[in-house]
Amino acid sequence: MAIINFGGVDENVVTRDEFPLEKAREVLKNETIAVIGYGVQGPGQSLNLRDNGFKVIVGQRKGKTYDKAVADGWVPGETLFEIEEACKRGTIIQYLVSDAAQIEVWPTVKKHLTPGKALYFSHGFGITYNDRTGIVPPKDVDVIMVAPKGSGTSLRRLFLQGRGVNSSYAVWQDATGRALERTLALGIGVGSGYLFETDFKREVYSDLTGERGTLMGAIQGILLAQYEVLRAHGHSPSEAFNETVEELTQSLMPLFAEKGMDWMYANCSTTAQRGALDWMGPFHDATKPVFEKLYESVASGKEAQISIDSNSKPNYREGLEKELKALRDSELWRTGAAVRELRPEK
Repeated sequence: MAIINFGGVDENVVTRDEFPLEKAREVLKNETIAVIGYGVQGPGQSLNLRDNGFKVIVGQRKGKTYDKAVADGWVPGETLFEIEEACKRGTIIQYLVSDAAQIEVWPTVKKHLTPGKALYFSHGFGITYNDRTGIVPPKDVDVIMVAPKGSGTSLRRLFLQGRGVNSSYAVWQDATGRALERTLALGIGVGSGYLFETDFKREVYSDLTGERGTLMGAIQGILLAQYEVLRAHGHSPSEAFNETVEELTQSLMPLFAEKGMDWMYANCSTTAQRGALDWMGPFHDATKPVFEKLYESVASGKEAQISIDSNSKPNYREGLEKELKALRDSELWRTGAAVRELRPEK
């Protein structure tokens, strides 16, 4: 484990140098990793573990995702099972179904958490809000977490490119004395770039805030607001989209992802630099109260309850598709589809 200074604060970080893949394989050589759920995180984590040489099985109900697992090379009766059978066979149960589904499936999973097994999460939701979810593991199992900081799709794509998504890790309960080494081995096994330490509560608070904030909710709100202002003042859809989204994602984001925001600023025109420096303060002051309100809603459990109530409805998928369709059919993102078709690589 290395100590890395992040902006003046020392943190514990685990890289592939301190914990190489060979060591991870040795730690888990007698383990069967049962990945429960093949939706968002399940495919990326299970396939990366399999490709890295670990013994992996998948537990999934029959249906479209089960068929997807078969298409990905999981063999029914050998490496692909119904959820209960996979839980029975696994020594490490990776609980990767959605937060709402975790509540529904928990009685089945709990039944097979025999002494010495490990229960693995990629999100702190079920444990942190267990007064609402009812997920209270037995005292004689390890309860651990590796949370990749990206979608399952990104995790798999970057793995295939020889890269990795950074992940946080945590141990909530160490019943065997091996919980930490199991956690780190799994983190390396799923293809993490590096692992940084957290706990279940901090992970879910930061994750829910990020998803509703700059990662998804805030960015859509800000992009839409600027696009609407430009359109209202007579700018064409293509001009409004290029100035709002295309230049951001195709030109500027790669620059500050590479070397930081200051480097991106330094590689823009002096007019852009001056305007950005002058206006970042007003945007900060306008949005910080919204982020404070958001964090409080997360910390109070309100966001968790909204998610549980909404995602547990029988018609949840139908309602979700209507909302996503409205987003997809908006002028902003219909314009985006047209702009993407005109990119030079096309």
